[in-house]
Amino acid sequence: MSANNDSIQKTLIVAVLLCLVCSVIVASAAVSLKPLQQANKTEDMKKNILAAAGLLDDSLSITEQFKQVTTRIVNLEEGRFANDAEIEEIKQLMGLTDISKFDQRKASQMPELSSKLAGSEDPASIKRRSKFASVYMVERGDSLEKLILPVHGYGLWSTLYGFIALKGDLETVEGLGFYSHGETPGLGGEVDNPLWKGKWVGKQLYNEQGQLAIEVVKGEAPQGSEHKVDGLSGATLTSRGVNNLVRYWVGEQAFGKLLHQMKSQGA
Repeated sequence: MSANNDSIQKTLIVAVLLCLVCSVIVASAAVSLKPLQQANKTEDMKKNILAAAGLLDDSLSITEQFKQVTTRIVNLEEGRFANDAEIEEIKQLMGLTDISKFDQRKASQMPELSSKLAGSEDPASIKRRSKFASVYMVERGDSLEKLILPVHGYGLWSTLYGFIALKGDLETVEGLGFYSHGETPGLGGEVDNPLWKGKWVGKQLYNEQGQLAIEVVKGEAPQGSEHKVDGLSGATLTSRGVNNLVRYWVGEQAFGKLLHQMKSQGA
């Protein structure tokens, strides 16, 4: 009896059955936890949007705080908010029932919803850009108080994903933060340092002639500069990447047209 149980055939059968049981358990756990993972991902995104805008209050729930934020979809090519027909097209192409779940990163990989960038069109090294993007608005009465824009671009080792928040004048930086990147801890990873992020607050996107002027410089920015931000010490390529991605996304090839249009309409 003991010899039969030790046979190679029975050992293989037990191993296969064990693998099948484990596979079913892992697959079931992955499927059942997916809604929770998505909910956590959505809440984390909202938390980062609030943090970039200086609105995050750890004593309050993210859901409650995010009620002050309105999400809008932007047609980046034409610099305006998407119309109803465009929103329906996005929902159909992406299989969405709720446009608030629009995923710009996913859209950038879909030929119908994105454009390929090359050479001088791609200073942020993102390869493709979605034709549409989500923006986040905080309004008080009829006045725009803050506008938060998603930004991303390549640093030294990774693509950095984050948000830049502007004051209601659409020129003054309210805050900058990244929620995903793989830069070197202690060097490029200093993009997460609150002291460095604080250097962005109050900087102006444009000069007196209306030209894009915000810039990350190597070393220390001139004292009192309205447009220049200190580079990260020992992280030249990451600093250059942040400079390129910020200038790209607030420039004419991305949100620049929208910003100009909103200002002309007295936003």
